[in-house]
Amino acid sequence: MPALNPTDVYGEIVWIGHVPDRDASLRSAPAQQARLTFAGIPGEAHGGLTRPSCSRVKSQYPRDTEIRNTRQLSVVSVEELAEIAADCGLAQLDPALVGASLVISGIPDLTHLPPSSRLQFSDGSCIVVDMENRPCHLPAKPMNAVHPGAGDTFKTAAKGKRGVTAWVEREGRIAVGDRVWLHVPDQRPWQP
Repeated sequence: MPALNPTDVYGEIVWIGHVPDRDASLRSAPAQQARLTFAGIPGEAHGGLTRPSCSRVKSQYPRDTEIRNTRQLSVVSVEELAEIAADCGLAQLDPALVGASLVISGIPDLTHLPPSSRLQFSDGSCIVVDMENRPCHLPAKPMNAVHPGAGDTFKTAAKGKRGVTAWVEREGRIAVGDRVWLHVPDQRPWQP
């Protein structure tokens, strides 16, 4: 029996980007297409098969412990990005300013997709949702450079709307305009 259920929910890639140097800036460089490898998008600062652990997993590992990289991509939705922009007092928010890898339209409540959901692209390539990407202070600097003061409100405005982190399960090539198909785990919610 399959462990993942295909849904009738489809979205579309509307924006692709990559962060070339996270130490310099969280800002993404936009692209019309990208290659997905098992290490993520080539040239992406968040890429790699492993990564040093960070504050998000401090209950499990000391900082800088080498762990599997399940945060290769930052995926946000057009709809939630619009809500964040409005809450920051902006007409729109450039996804490059928040370090997005992919912006997808048409998948409702993207930030709260169940972990292990799959987003499968037109060419068959696929990414696995790790978990909600909790908002942090890092987008404040690039946002404030373009919209003075707006970045200071990002962390609060993005709560519950920051998208998800994901990793590549099947390699391929994606492009703006490609269709995305949602598959969700076949299990009931955890009930301790």
